[in-house]
Amino acid sequence: MMQVTGILLAAGAARRFGSHKLMHPLGDGTPVAVAAARNLVAAVPDALAVVRPGDNALIAALQETGIAIAVNPAVDCLMADSIETGIGTAAASDAWLIALGDMPCIRPATLRQLVERLSSGASIVAPQFDGRRGNPVGFAARWRESLCALQGDQGARRLLSDHAAELTLCTVDDPGVIYDIDLPDDLQRHST
Repeated sequence: MMQVTGILLAAGAARRFGSHKLMHPLGDGTPVAVAAARNLVAAVPDALAVVRPGDNALIAALQETGIAIAVNPAVDCLMADSIETGIGTAAASDAWLIALGDMPCIRPATLRQLVERLSSGASIVAPQFDGRRGNPVGFAARWRESLCALQGDQGARRLLSDHAAELTLCTVDDPGVIYDIDLPDDLQRHST
């Protein structure tokens, strides 16, 4: 059986949000990143969250979901650093499903569908809702070096555009794959 590890990127600075958005409560009181972690763990039991050093409140909240914790040692904690930290922590995996801590509404069934595509041999897989590519994105182990060589805060966008022919889009009926929380107003769209 293929080993797929879920990696939740939860080390961002949330500069646009203005405060610690990952700990901001959703309508039901659940912190944003905790909701994202619960969904990921429900679909991918082998999952870890990459966090900032010293973010003890977030670490404690995430640990309650059963997700493992990896601390991004980089000073700026850019997205590329977090991806490298996550993949380095789960280096023995056959594939990784890279999810974002500010996307709390992705259904576990959607995540399982992406894992199934990876397990069936997809090289890169991403969900698509209403004609828009969303997140998370899954990568087979052959992309390890390319993922660990990423730089900056754009994640794997360049890798996806440079290797579009390798991307398998999985059409889903889940608007959560295109809904992220960048600004406080984005919370208004969340309904729990």
